[in-house]
Amino acid sequence: MLAIALTPPPMPSLPEVTLPLGELVPRRCRHYFNPHARRAHYNVRSYEFGSSPQLMPLVRAFLDTSAAERDTDYRYLFTLLGSELAANALTYSRSGRPFGTFTFRCERRRTGLHLTCTDQGDPSGRTTPDGRRDHLTADPASLNAIAESGRGLALVDALATSWGDNGIADHRQVWFFLAYDLTGNPWTTAA
Repeated sequence: MLAIALTPPPMPSLPEVTLPLGELVPRRCRHYFNPHARRAHYNVRSYEFGSSPQLMPLVRAFLDTSAAERDTDYRYLFTLLGSELAANALTYSRSGRPFGTFTFRCERRRTGLHLTCTDQGDPSGRTTPDGRRDHLTADPASLNAIAESGRGLALVDALATSWGDNGIADHRQVWFFLAYDLTGNPWTTAA
């Protein structure tokens, strides 16, 4: 039997337009991006973002709104760490390819916020064999001012209360927990 691979025709060039990022958010989720919304209190919220780095302002709005009830330092730090997870998903996984996505899931806990970033896996197509895990590690030397890469995970390692990942290369979930009490956190002790 002859198998014929059908490839769809390329998408025609479309005009570029400028529109407010809020127009891309479904009405049912708009409160996720508005710290003044009545429904700002939550236990869990989840949102799927597209593959374009141009959506990073929307990512930061989601993160800032997730921590809206906290002080400015906490909100900034939570947004910074979450932005690093998003940047890693876009840079080091299939989530950054055309039509790729990654999902943020933010859980409000009694003592802090827990953020999980789920991406679409290793861009090389590498998979993790059943029963084996390949966990990420942060290189503290990446915080050196002359380091050219690796700063994101090193920042998460240095500033989050705890962090980790599921160790599955083809469906990676990276998470961090940031306690509300930043006493002793390097963020608050830095000069």
